[in-house]
Amino acid sequence: MSVFLLHCLLIVELYVSTAVCSSRALWKGAFVDALLARIKKNRENMNGKKIWSRRSSILPEFVGSTVLIYNGKNHVRCKITEGKVGHKFGEFAFTQRRRPHRTITGKGNQGKGRK
Repeated sequence: MSVFLLHCLLIVELYVSTAVCSSRALWKGAFVDALLARIKKNRENMNGKKIWSRRSSILPEFVGSTVLIYNGKNHVRCKITEGKVGHKFGEFAFTQRRRPHRTITGKGNQGKGRK
């Protein structure tokens, strides 16, 4: 391979790695809670594990495991896939319910404002 091609590959690799987490210094690394850092080596221990640390980053070691993420009221089941690596656990356990806007129906509202 030519030197130019190797240089281009290096630039692309650096761009991709910095684009994932541009708001945090690269020398710091990803934030992982102390409890998760201890159990990240044993993937078997990760299955069904309750996680209260929503601010922790999802590491590649967690891929394939199912965890329970706390949303403030109860734990939400979440399967870790490749696409979730680099995101925070809290992004996948919503803290507020989605409620659609009510539509007013019925005869009582039809004639208001008209003569």
